[in-house]
Amino acid sequence: MGKLCELPNIGKELEKSLEKAGINSVDQLQVVGSCRAFQMLYAIDPAVCINKLFAIEGAIQNIRWHNLDIAKKEELHNFFMLLTKENLYRG
Repeated sequence: MGKLCELPNIGKELEKSLEKAGINSVDQLQVVGSCRAFQMLYAIDPAVCINKLFAIEGAIQNIRWHNLDIAKKEELHNFFMLLTKENLYRG
């Protein structure tokens, strides 16, 4: 299992936020994936930023988020824009 904060990019605050959103273990985070985990965070805190999405993906890959490949960053950016745009219109 393991503690979430033992992963790269996951500090105590992000760990608390993930737990509040219902993600309590490394295994669960890996199964849920970065996009769904981010949606769960966004549901409880619409001000959550894209860097959290990058951080979660990096944690799943066990790398610093700065080292995500460009294609993955673009994919995550597009997801973020779609999610926030959809919710903006739902108002």
